[in-house]
Amino acid sequence: MRTREQRASEKRARVIARRWRHNPLCRRADVVEAWTALIVSVVLWAGTPLAGLAAGWWAYDGARSTAAEQRAERHRVLAEIVEGAHASAPSGEGVRRPVQRVSVRWAEPGERTRTGETRVAAGAGAGDRTYIWVDRQDRIVPAPTSDIVVRQHALAVGVCATGVAVAGVLALHALIRRRAACRRLAEWEREWARTGPEWTRHHT
Repeated sequence: MRTREQRASEKRARVIARRWRHNPLCRRADVVEAWTALIVSVVLWAGTPLAGLAAGWWAYDGARSTAAEQRAERHRVLAEIVEGAHASAPSGEGVRRPVQRVSVRWAEPGERTRTGETRVAAGAGAGDRTYIWVDRQDRIVPAPTSDIVVRQHALAVGVCATGVAVAGVLALHALIRRRAACRRLAEWEREWARTGPEWTRHHT
């Protein structure tokens, strides 16, 4: 004896089968809508994750190359703060310390002393030492992009690309369903215009 769930499953299977097989009640709009639903399901479950993965990998490869170029062109040196007022820093765990702009000087072996400005944690003053990053022209530059930032950037790009792909697929599916519904209504109106008078005449 069949259970209620089995009967419901068989009923759904019969409804789906009527959409796919050729019968007088199945119009072209129904076939297009059924095929579209199948394609959309495949794209959503397989295509959009691949799109996000490809975009994330592309972003990761580009960011990693940029970080490698930065590490090749920049190096870290120890500098001395020559001008910078002491600033009160907040106390307590989990509190982010503010930064201040100070003047620093540094000298690499065999080169003359150079000066520049950089940002350090609040509270540093003249005479303190800090590490800075400089390029080949001895200009103070930001530190190279870290591996963590590279991975975060790739993840963000991949997630955004997946979201955009999903939204695009769903929007296209909604548009196709709307066009199919309009065409189905037009076909029904044409069928009724042809068969309606005969049907009403037999029932008057």
